[in-house]
Amino acid sequence: MDETRRDRDAEGRARNARPRDGLGRPLPYGAPGVDRQPEGVIRTPEETLREAQRLLDAGMPFHAHEVFEDAWKSGPVAERELWRGLAQLAVGLTHAARGNTTGGARLLRRGAAALAGFGTLRPHGIGVDGLIGWAEELAGRVEAEKACGADAARVRPVDAAGDAPCLRPGGR
Repeated sequence: MDETRRDRDAEGRARNARPRDGLGRPLPYGAPGVDRQPEGVIRTPEETLREAQRLLDAGMPFHAHEVFEDAWKSGPVAERELWRGLAQLAVGLTHAARGNTTGGARLLRRGAAALAGFGTLRPHGIGVDGLIGWAEELAGRVEAEKACGADAARVRPVDAAGDAPCLRPGGR
């Protein structure tokens, strides 16, 4: 790869071709990375939730966010805020796991707010109220970690897989 030129996709759009790790961070050219999620895939809500949960369970919330983003962009208008909120939760977990406590907490809370209108509806079996509680708890925890500063004994880093939410109550 000629690093003086911008990476382009088949349509000529700028697209970073560097490999990425499980949290979506760019790696050096030539390094082994995690396969990216294909963009623009239209899935059923069931397929979206199954794939996103698989990626969350594998500690790959950045990739889960891309799955939710496809649903957000291609789904019915009435559900766009639902999928956008789920994407924000996934990217909030991504930032928190990367150590970006401010951005992680902010996105977790933004995603929880986006989901608030769906709580009693349980769209597609999604445990919205549980996800909102999870997001608020994790946001509070990462903010507390930041407040602890160098007191490493009091800090439990965010584990992208271990701290991943369950999208549907009673199963993954």
